[in-house]
Amino acid sequence: MDISARLNAVRQRISVAAKQAGRSSELIGLVAVSKTKPDWDIAQAWRFGQRHFGESYVQEAMEKQRLLAHFPICWHFIGPLQSNKTGYVANAFSWVHSVDRYKIAKRLNEHRSVKLPPLNICLQVNISQEPTKSGVLPAQLAELAEAVNQLPHLKLRGLMAIPARTDDFSQQRIIFREVRALYEQLTEYKLDTLSMGMSNDLEAAVTEGATLVRVGTDLFGTRDANANEYDE
Repeated sequence: MDISARLNAVRQRISVAAKQAGRSSELIGLVAVSKTKPDWDIAQAWRFGQRHFGESYVQEAMEKQRLLAHFPICWHFIGPLQSNKTGYVANAFSWVHSVDRYKIAKRLNEHRSVKLPPLNICLQVNISQEPTKSGVLPAQLAELAEAVNQLPHLKLRGLMAIPARTDDFSQQRIIFREVRALYEQLTEYKLDTLSMGMSNDLEAAVTEGATLVRVGTDLFGTRDANANEYDE
């Protein structure tokens, strides 16, 4: 199956899930997770209407952005971010989904050019509270949100989560519902983004209110066996 057919299949899944949940599919964006995939795959997806792409590795993203500079792509950084890489990410991406501590947010804010609009930020929540997974714990989320909201060159947009993997649709819904509940507790920040749902669980995420789903495998094929938590 080529990328055009894969894109259509994923968009159809989103549309069906939205309709079943009584939602408009137009309110649900698709981030094509293109990390570890070549620039020509991104170019092909762009030609079939995909505009938002997610990357996790700074060096890889730098090369792709150089090769694809002539494409008006909206780049999302979705992986774990080290302090020494914040300078590049702050100005080469429109979104960062994986902010889980104030130190990273502060450095992104300091590096973001005043000539650019504020950097869109999602706070990553470790909703399953897995010790090996990144993300702020739910109990510490409100404090982090308040701190990030004060940074002038960042725009706090919402939450991101990567729950513990399960193929049980009911369990998927339960955990995504917990993410949505945390989101709804932060009403004073006027959030508008719930970044949740990947290839194996996007239907449950859409059912529970996702506004962005991040899909890689079902668009570009499987990744190697050493893939980390962000390589869905």
